[in-house]
Amino acid sequence: MNRSVLCLLAAALAITSISAAEFEYAAPVPGSYQLPVIKAAPDGEVLDAQGNTLRSQEATRGRVTVLSFIYTRCADAKACPYATGVLRELHQASADDPALSSGLRLVSMSFDPEADTPSRLAVYAGIATIEKPAAEWRFLTTASTAKLQPILAGYGQAVDRKQNPADPTGPLNHTLRVILIDRERRIRNIYSSGTLDVRLVLADVRTLLMEKSLTPKQERSTASAAGVSTN
Repeated sequence: MNRSVLCLLAAALAITSISAAEFEYAAPVPGSYQLPVIKAAPDGEVLDAQGNTLRSQEATRGRVTVLSFIYTRCADAKACPYATGVLRELHQASADDPALSSGLRLVSMSFDPEADTPSRLAVYAGIATIEKPAAEWRFLTTASTAKLQPILAGYGQAVDRKQNPADPTGPLNHTLRVILIDRERRIRNIYSSGTLDVRLVLADVRTLLMEKSLTPKQERSTASAAGVSTN
């Protein structure tokens, strides 16, 4: 196995989400609120950890999906390892909750296709090892930067190279962005470094799992309240 990947994997395993005490709010009660429809989740051609080609829509349909943009060379504790740690907590929580196990999907999507090949992601996917049945967790990359760019643009994920490629936290600048997608491939929330609280994500996921499919009229009303066009 690639030693650098194993070191990064160990770092990700050591990261846990910020404790509830560090957030100045109580998590909302699932089902006591609505999440607006932001927009449809974009599509694109991706590769899974086995090297299979698929459309990203195949990994964001039918279940409530929490999608995190990462790259495995990231060593910034408040960036990719933190986001991966939150997804790992969601994964562990799903092992004790049948509704989460069957209704939730986790996706770690790399924005570093040059380094994050399917074989490298297959090693990194060791973070998803768990004894009990749990939510599906997919690890995706792309065959090229050209395949990646439309996906990044669609999700609004900013990435660029650092002036110092030997930066100890990793060679890429990026914003932390974790996306909540409903069963019909609509983005319903976007978490940043200041809002990525596993308690909030769990409440949002459970809220969407309790939600019946919206009628077109309800969808327009919900999107209108959020100032989003559905045309």
